[in-house]
Amino acid sequence: MLNFNHVQYGYNSELIFRDLSFNLSPGDFTFIIGKSGAGKSTLMQMVYMNILPDSGTVDIGEFSSSNIKARMLPELRKKLGVVFQDFKLLSDRNIYDNLSFILESIGTPKKLIKQKINNVLTDVGLIHRRFSMPNELSGGEQQRVGIARAMIKEPILFLADEPTGNLDPETSEEILQLIKNINSRGTSVLITTHDYDMVKKINAKVIKLIDGVALDYKI
Repeated sequence: MLNFNHVQYGYNSELIFRDLSFNLSPGDFTFIIGKSGAGKSTLMQMVYMNILPDSGTVDIGEFSSSNIKARMLPELRKKLGVVFQDFKLLSDRNIYDNLSFILESIGTPKKLIKQKINNVLTDVGLIHRRFSMPNELSGGEQQRVGIARAMIKEPILFLADEPTGNLDPETSEEILQLIKNINSRGTSVLITTHDYDMVKKINAKVIKLIDGVALDYKI
């Protein structure tokens, strides 16, 4: 489903990936770990093809970095649910409207929007907050909205870049449980993290980025 094939990539004369290869199968739960600067966030951007490799390929289903065109990116990104460490919610819209914006942008029929939003907010335990503004929510609640926003598209792959990086341990545990629930429904999950304690709590594949390559790793 997701394949990195001998990817090489450099930035500002620095080689970040020299021969990066790994794959995810449908339903996999995979952590990407590595020290700061190892390329975890760069890898995530390559998955949704905001960054393309200098050589090698990134393949996601029928899409490949070798022949991707700008007009094809919206269709690719419909299949991906992305959660960011800094939430990236629209600050001038309430939670319902943040989610409605996503559904409208992918052409969801208006008659389905309300039910989809109510369903996903119920899943993340925030149905009672649907008309709140982002600045009225705690960090954990904002991250739950981020997860709801990612999942409302019913993606084949859920991506989370340091999803618990700004959260306290108890809230991090709650967010991890939500992501486990997503994976249990058959959605593939790819998470970058520096939180080894979180990695230890799940029986998942772990890939460590070291010197520009990907190595299977045991915690």
